[in-house]
Amino acid sequence: MSKLILFVFAWLVWCLLTWPPSLPVLLAGAGVAALVAYLTGDLFVKRPHLLRNPVRYWYFCFIFLPVFVWQCLRANVDVAWRVLNPRLPIRPGIVRVHTELKSDVGLTFLANAITLTPGTMTVDIDRGAGVLYIHCIYVKETEIEAASREISGRFEYILREIFE
Repeated sequence: MSKLILFVFAWLVWCLLTWPPSLPVLLAGAGVAALVAYLTGDLFVKRPHLLRNPVRYWYFCFIFLPVFVWQCLRANVDVAWRVLNPRLPIRPGIVRVHTELKSDVGLTFLANAITLTPGTMTVDIDRGAGVLYIHCIYVKETEIEAASREISGRFEYILREIFE
């Protein structure tokens, strides 16, 4: 079942990325999606029953993606402003951030969302302690709880609804 779900998802992404579709491109995409699903289907979807819940897709499309895009835009402007104005402070450092997410997919999405936001990068994940180590271009908070709210708080509650 997990391989079928991954095949459908990979093929839909292929179709969206190669728009407008043509028959040879769709067939090539189906072949590539089938190969990917066969080789890695058991790695990505450990709990396929969660994928049957349409509320999770709604949360991802209409809550997570707009929040993620907004945070990326804000971070892009902030980093660009720091580059263009050398008097703005830059205080780089690695911050320890606590997370309540337990699933591999949820942690991966959180780490990638943080890394894809300019000015931050996930350096390490300690699953046992529920901690991410994040490199920031400007460290505002050094206390773990305040840094957790500042960095991962904007994504974590949404990802918990989707993946936990």
